[in-house]
Amino acid sequence: MLLFTRTEQKPYWLTLLILGRVSNLPTVWSNCMAGWLLGGGGTVWMLVVICLGGTCLYVGGMFLNDAFDVEFDRHYRRERPIPSEQISLQEVWRWGFGWLAAGTVILVLLGRSTGVLATLLLVCIVLYDALHKVIGISPLLMAACRFFLFLVAASAASQGVNGLAVWSALALAAYIIGLSYLARHESTGGTLNFWPASLLAAPLLLALLANGGNYRPHAYWLCAMLGLWIGRCLRHAFLAPEPNPGRSVAGLLAGIVLVDWLAAGAGQPIWTGFAFAVLFVTALIFQRFVPAT
Repeated sequence: MLLFTRTEQKPYWLTLLILGRVSNLPTVWSNCMAGWLLGGGGTVWMLVVICLGGTCLYVGGMFLNDAFDVEFDRHYRRERPIPSEQISLQEVWRWGFGWLAAGTVILVLLGRSTGVLATLLLVCIVLYDALHKVIGISPLLMAACRFFLFLVAASAASQGVNGLAVWSALALAAYIIGLSYLARHESTGGTLNFWPASLLAAPLLLALLANGGNYRPHAYWLCAMLGLWIGRCLRHAFLAPEPNPGRSVAGLLAGIVLVDWLAAGAGQPIWTGFAFAVLFVTALIFQRFVPAT
């Protein structure tokens, strides 16, 4: 992770990357790919368009996140672009709404059901950005964002939204709630309780229940991979001599790709496993250059 002083002027393009938290984009693309695969797949071109729309909505949401959080950041996170005077608040508002508008238009053009789900996703993004510092249920709003993104991708696939896509989106949402609970303590501190972190296991439970027959061995090793990664991340928050929730959160964010791989891995072409693996490694590499949170 790059560290900068308050007075150091960064290149404008790097400021935009930091505001957009682009290190998390591989997790957006993995959400889109998993939802698309569970919805029956289709042309790769359609997947690219879905990822483009999801990328615009995510980046726009991250820009607005900093715009809404400007007073909080001036007290607790002075290294963020606005309080460190790398960019003006007005510019961030313009960038944020521009990205949101572009993403919404792209997804609405894919069809009625996709457009409705994309609109719900847009509403959740704006509500989360505006309210996440003032209401205790903000992790639910964050989870709703990923839930609807997953279903947006499924709705644009050849078969559309089905039961497994919905259940997988719910398991992903539970994982996000557990992750978001840790993230809330990253800046302000406080005592960490373990029980919300137990929600991180929801994708493992669903995979074990939903995969049978020839798919079960594949599900077992994917569950083992995700479970080991979750354990590795949580030890930084709960078992380290000096707890570091931020490091746990960054690792768990990259772990979203593993959640998606587990959801869509069984019965899919070999290339999908390679694609998820590349996205996971890419997320970890990106975090070395742009903060994940």
